[in-house]
Amino acid sequence: MFKRALSLPLEEKSSLFLFGPRGTGKTSWLKTIKQQALYLDLLDFSVYEKLSASPDRLRTFIVSPNTQWVIIDEVQRVPELLQEVHRLIESQKIRFILTGSSARSLRKKGVNLLAGRALTFYMHPLIPSELGDAFSLERALTYGLLPSVITHENPQKYLESYVQTYVKEEVMQEGLTRNIGTFNKFLEVASFSQGNIINSAEVARELGVSRSTVVDYFQILEDLLLAVRINPFSQRAKRKIIAHPKFYFFDTGVFRVLRPKGPLDTPEEIDGAALETLILQVLRAVNDYHELGYTISFWRTATGHEVDFILYGPAGFYAIEIKRSAKVSMSMLKGLKAFKKDYEQASCLVVYMGQHHQEIDGIRLVPCNDFLLHILDFIGNKK
Repeated sequence: MFKRALSLPLEEKSSLFLFGPRGTGKTSWLKTIKQQALYLDLLDFSVYEKLSASPDRLRTFIVSPNTQWVIIDEVQRVPELLQEVHRLIESQKIRFILTGSSARSLRKKGVNLLAGRALTFYMHPLIPSELGDAFSLERALTYGLLPSVITHENPQKYLESYVQTYVKEEVMQEGLTRNIGTFNKFLEVASFSQGNIINSAEVARELGVSRSTVVDYFQILEDLLLAVRINPFSQRAKRKIIAHPKFYFFDTGVFRVLRPKGPLDTPEEIDGAALETLILQVLRAVNDYHELGYTISFWRTATGHEVDFILYGPAGFYAIEIKRSAKVSMSMLKGLKAFKKDYEQASCLVVYMGQHHQEIDGIRLVPCNDFLLHILDFIGNKK
């Protein structure tokens, strides 16, 4: 069991939502930190059947008058439970930890019932500091950082199974699309958008479906917490900025499994997107776990200047460019230099595959392995 960086305020009186994709370790982690809690798993058919048929049966599971915490796993499977949860919070002062791997059903059917009574947290794939000496950059770039990938004897097979049983079946179970074959093809096509501006019209043409269908498909991936779109940075923009978001699957390993490989693909094309994905997933996790408050965006001008990630918030202002190369040329710094000219307050970093810390024209060059293992040293820590 890995020591996770996420901390929940269990000493407070509020109930908690804990969201995160399946396989990120929510359940096993909660069982270790709240060993005396009543645990109800809605993936258990017998529990699901009883509570979906009659959500008010929830009270019959709480047989001990001394129960203070109840964990309900995958609560989005029975959104109607939130009304009973609300009642038990008010009448019996019971505190709940409600986990979910999809925000779609809850958003549609009443998650706001608990507004003000439940704090929201997120669990991500593992981050390098949680692995310590066990962290391998090469392995992370190949298989990602889902907990089971680290321990599984065949991580590739695990990821293939993960995509088959979770990504695809979850979509079928929730009835999110009538044509699962088209959605499966969409997953492959979407993988070519990894780290790129979303072009829904182009994807629609390739799939032979409407643009609105493709927009819905991208939204499904976000609702299932399987993907994220990051928006362009536009604070006091001095240049014409690209207006459309960039797309990323949430984990490097999941991206690689979904991304088909052909004879025309260069290793750099896929590896570059994998490295960006790895950096982003760690940035998102650290930002949430340490409550840094960053908005994570990117910067791209109409004339072609680009910076991969912009962190803007109370903990600081950083522009981060990701390079798969072990050497950094002056031409690779053009985007950061243009950004620095417009936003002189920003600290500029190049995260690259070399071994040495350097500084060129006020831009820090940081080895990727060091950046990932000691990320708070480079992007600040509010606490």
